[in-house]
Parts: sequence; C-alpha cells; structure tokens
Amino acid sequence: MSDAVCYRVMQPGEAGAVSALVLSSFDEFIGPELTDEGNAEFRRFVAPEALEARTAEDHFVRVATVDGVLAGMIEIRQNNHVALLFVDKAHQQHGIAKGLLHAALADARAADPDLERVTVNSSRYGVPAYERLGFRQTGPERAVNGIAFIPMARQLDVDL
Repeated sequence: MSDAVCYRVMQPGEAGAVSALVLSSFDEFIGPELTDEGNAEFRRFVAPEALEARTAEDHFVRVATVDGVLAGMIEIRQNNHVALLFVDKAHQQHGIAKGLLHAALADARAADPDLERVTVNSSRYGVPAYERLGFRQTGPERAVNGIAFIPMARQLDVDL
C-alpha cells in the first residue's frame, strides 16, 4: 500500500466516478443479499445526479485517493449520519475507511462543535467494519424500500 493517501472534498465532476466506486463494492458485497427493490432503490440513491443534489443541500462527500486514484468515499448527512462509506476492494483493510471517517468527523465537528454522536444504517456486510470504527448496534435489523440495515451509533468521545 502506498503512503500517498489524500483525503479531500469531492470535486465538481467527480460524482460519476464516486458513484461507480460505490456500485462496484455494492454489487460485490451487498447487492446480492438485497431484493430487486432494494438494489433499484440503492442505485437511485447513489446515481451521480443524486449525489450532486444531496451535496447541494445538507450532505457532504469526502473522497480518498491513493496515488491520485479514487480509493474510497464517505457521505455525511446533516453532520451526524454516515449515509455512505465505501472503499474500493483493492484498498480495503488498509485504514482508508478509518481515515475517511476521521476526515469527515473533523468537518462535522467544525460545523457543529457540540456534536456528540454519529449514526449509520449499516449493511450486514459492513457491521464488523463499523464496529472496528467504534460504532455499536442501537436496534434490530430493519428493512426500508427493500434495503436491509442495522442501525448503529458512535459516541464521539470514543477514540479509534
């Protein structure tokens, strides 16, 4: 793994590449366990125009690049909810998700210094990764629009 990891805000024109990265991981690790309805709903949510529309409202997206190549992304809603966190398969298990979360939480805390907790609705596949990042399950698995998820939260006084 190269040391040339850069964490930065998603730039204009990058939504297509970010969407493609998300869908690549989703299709391999999460999509197969969802219904057709869930897969269609997720694809609508991560479409480039949907990403751009949300970042114009109350979401922000940070990306990670390795040697200039897109390696991961995180989307935060209202400074307190992880809407998406995906790392390209080739870059998993190298601390990219942890770095993305740190960068995003720094932004969120700058915008809301009183922020005490951040939440996520994790896929089954993502639960172990989120647990390593300090999240804990807060309720039973649910499904909305065909997407199964486990609600989780992380207190921000917990160090990684």
